[in-house]
Amino acid sequence: MNKAELIEALVDRTGLKKQDAKKVLEAYMQIATEVLSANEEVVLVGFGSLIPRPQTSRLARNPRTGTPVQIPARTTVKFKPGKFLLEAINNK
Repeated sequence: MNKAELIEALVDRTGLKKQDAKKVLEAYMQIATEVLSANEEVVLVGFGSLIPRPQTSRLARNPRTGTPVQIPARTTVKFKPGKFLLEAINNK
């Protein structure tokens, strides 16, 4: 499912206008980005959590040339599924 399909699903389930559903989704994405940028978690109880995780710098290899490349330290995001989500996808 891509962003456009998600917006259509929101319209179908909520009865919102397409423009309003798009605004809601974009507002959520913006808020989540701001919270994660502040190194805080986004927790949706029962669904899951978005958790910022630091990654250390590491040495990798360019697959074309075999030359070693240093990958700088950065922050990534881990999704940890909630109990109800795991139950829903495992009990089809």
